[in-house]
Amino acid sequence: MYKAVLLDAIQAAGRILLEGIGENFQISHKSTVNDLVTEVDKRSEAVILEKIRNRYPDHAILSEEAGSSEHSGTFRWIIDPLDGTVNFAHRLPICSVSIALEKEGEVIMGAVYNPFLNELFFAEKGQGAYLNDKPIQVSAQDQIRQAFLVTGFPYQWRDMPHDPVQVFGYFIKQGVPVRRLGSAAIDLCWVACGRFDGYWEHHIHAWDVAAGGLIVREAGGSVTDFEGQPYRLASSKLIASNGRIHEALVRAVQTA
Repeated sequence: MYKAVLLDAIQAAGRILLEGIGENFQISHKSTVNDLVTEVDKRSEAVILEKIRNRYPDHAILSEEAGSSEHSGTFRWIIDPLDGTVNFAHRLPICSVSIALEKEGEVIMGAVYNPFLNELFFAEKGQGAYLNDKPIQVSAQDQIRQAFLVTGFPYQWRDMPHDPVQVFGYFIKQGVPVRRLGSAAIDLCWVACGRFDGYWEHHIHAWDVAAGGLIVREAGGSVTDFEGQPYRLASSKLIASNGRIHEALVRAVQTA
């Protein structure tokens, strides 16, 4: 029942993104000049909230634009109505909708949908991970020097420990290919289906990674903080991988 509501909401939001990318939408700024929000973010969020609240009015909600609801209880929905807003604002179709369901502090279900590629990733705790209803699994790469990695940069990082440019430079100086796509949810899903071998990011939020993190774990991968401890949604730093290169990736991020 939860799955039906989640998939209905995420597909409805995806249709809004698909239609909206060709519009002359308005763009606003949040914390910095490049921390953007569009009216499409807000329309996507509105349809998601409507569908969830109509069915589960007592569930708590944490959403990027609307913030946290006043409800408290067993269940909480964690929503990013448009992950990759800067990409979307420039008509670059590497962006997605991300919705996760948390029960008593543990994410039990999540989906990430990129309507432009028609890719819907889904996972339920203990039930595996899927792309468009087909099972997926992480890659078999076990050598960090041969890995294909992806990362993200914060909008600003003055005085931030673990300087992201230093870590990025550490890998590219060794010839390790690293990409920066601009959507944490997609980064995680592409680790889960084996397109990337590992991912790290220095400043993320729960709505960026709640669904994607579960999808990686259910696909056989590992998700931790920068210390190698199990990732918790309160942490702002995350490392995800196929598991085989995870220790090496953690060491590299720590020492770079």
